[in-house]
Amino acid sequence: MGNVLAASSSSSSSLDAAKLGLPELSSPSQSPSATSATSAAPSAVDGGDLKEQKLENPGTVEELHKKCKDIQAMTFEGAKIMLNKGLSNHFQVSHTLNLCSTQPSGYRFGATYVGTKQFGPSEAFPVLLGDIDPSGNLNANVIHQFTPRIRCKFASQIQDSKLTAAQLTTDYRGDDYTASLTVGNPNIFNNSGVFVGHYLQSVTDHIALGAELAYQYGPNVPGGQIAVVSAVGRYTQADSVWSGTLGPGGIHICYYQKASEQLQIGVEVETSLRMQEAVATIGYQVDLPKADLVFRGSFDSNWNVCGVLEKRLQPLPFSFALSGRLNHTKNQFRLGCGLIIG
Repeated sequence: MGNVLAASSSSSSSLDAAKLGLPELSSPSQSPSATSATSAAPSAVDGGDLKEQKLENPGTVEELHKKCKDIQAMTFEGAKIMLNKGLSNHFQVSHTLNLCSTQPSGYRFGATYVGTKQFGPSEAFPVLLGDIDPSGNLNANVIHQFTPRIRCKFASQIQDSKLTAAQLTTDYRGDDYTASLTVGNPNIFNNSGVFVGHYLQSVTDHIALGAELAYQYGPNVPGGQIAVVSAVGRYTQADSVWSGTLGPGGIHICYYQKASEQLQIGVEVETSLRMQEAVATIGYQVDLPKADLVFRGSFDSNWNVCGVLEKRLQPLPFSFALSGRLNHTKNQFRLGCGLIIG
């Protein structure tokens, strides 16, 4: 009876050691078959861990080229003054004054509301934001996440007391894929509208592939309706991202590289088979946290050279922005400066 208890205790201790990844203690009563069984236990556990590894959600097709686009310079012209005021933890208003000779100048009032429904530490829903000018021209956006997997976005634009644009997007985020459906400018009176479907699937830890289907119908469309299918893909490796879109309309390829903590570089090539033209753009962003300074620059094959500098004026709650756009071949130069308060 004592020998049976001793054998069982030695076998259980060997299995526990194998599960914990600890070296086994030799026992004179352990047989060679038992030793081989316990030595095979770690490989079985490792195989189970590999099977349990799941691919991450790849995001949406709308965000496919986002990193490359964000570092390019978005210039403005003339003088701009913006005042941001937080009324509470959930509500903020803004006042913007634009003075420009080539575009309509004027004042715009903006408001943003952030709800209390949270699905993560940095996101809260619903989000309502919009701006309006004294003439009644309105831009409004509503973003709400109903469940951890379903998110809806609605955008509308009113110009001259008419609804000129309306768009509703619904995203469903699975464990390793995202499916989206967008409905744009539906009109039941003249039977027109646009439908766009997106699907993006994580194939490996670094590769995501998907497709885009755009369908448009209406009296102004040749033949009454048209559908276009495009393939999309993204390859991520460490601090670099390759993304591309291939379809009947052309090819769109982006490359993003985070060279260091201070420098980010992006290259974009966009071709249009219908227009028989291609545009290549190189953009970069320089971050200097100690100087509270961010500079974004870009230049393209159309000889446009752009740059935007943003400087935080510490300890005051002010930010100064300087924008410039130059085209040598067209002999054009555009300059803008702005002051952001708050």
